[in-house]
Amino acid sequence: MKRRTFIQQAGVAAGAAVLGPSLLSASKKPVKLTILHTNDTHSNMDPFPANHGKFPNMGGVSARAQQVEKIRAEEDYVILLDAGDIFQGTPYFNKFKGVLEMKAMTELRYDAATMGNHDFDIGLEGFKAARQHASFPFVVANYDFSSTCLKDEVKPYTVLRRGPVKIGVFGIGINLEGLVPAANTAGMVYNDPIGAAKAQVKALQKEGCDVIICLSHLGFEYTTDQISDRVLAASTEGIDIILGGHTHTFLEEPVVLKNSVGQDVIVNQVGYGGLYLGRIDLELIKGGNATAKGKHIAIG
Repeated sequence: MKRRTFIQQAGVAAGAAVLGPSLLSASKKPVKLTILHTNDTHSNMDPFPANHGKFPNMGGVSARAQQVEKIRAEEDYVILLDAGDIFQGTPYFNKFKGVLEMKAMTELRYDAATMGNHDFDIGLEGFKAARQHASFPFVVANYDFSSTCLKDEVKPYTVLRRGPVKIGVFGIGINLEGLVPAANTAGMVYNDPIGAAKAQVKALQKEGCDVIICLSHLGFEYTTDQISDRVLAASTEGIDIILGGHTHTFLEEPVVLKNSVGQDVIVNQVGYGGLYLGRIDLELIKGGNATAKGKHIAIG
């Protein structure tokens, strides 16, 4: 399976992504930031079987780790993110209740993740027990955990630093009603995704972030009026990149949409099962617009 290039250098081709001005305090020499991401890995620790009808021998945590380490060796500034649904899908989850997945992601040195609906399949206490084995933060801005056991385990956002680049990462989760038994989320309050996203953008702008990334588990798009990544992009401003999950969408290439004030937003999702690793390369320069290009990397 070949890598797919989706965005050419800004100004060279139609559809190029030009993000908002950088706040970099460094010199005017361009700085490259590489963003790697996964979604809906669903406890797929091993490659798909050799006799699989669509994806024989693809995926697997070991092969993903090799790709991630190769890219880290080649690039100066790399972050690794996940858009949720880490749990559920193989006997590994049934046996180890999420602990193995958390340990594997820690070994891969993920920088942040959000929660998908299946990450509630063992309830809040179950998630907390597994989460103790994760060294990276979980971020969800529109789930209020303040009256639950996760009040100190999940934050609205986190801020990462890579060289001179300050990256704000926040999470947005889907409405769990009808997807998760009410008992599994007892005490948690679901809030409006659009309002929560707007609030996080303001907070991260106050933090002086050069890049703002939303880890979304809303789903890419729907035929109904349900809030999706497309709706989120169009209804907000200040988000540079939306990395999505939930709908298991294998995008042929990441999509460049317009936000509420006509600026570019990159939206991407890489299917499910750890079959692909998403990659977006940003080039930032002090006082100038950031440009982006990217690839989908087949695993295995």
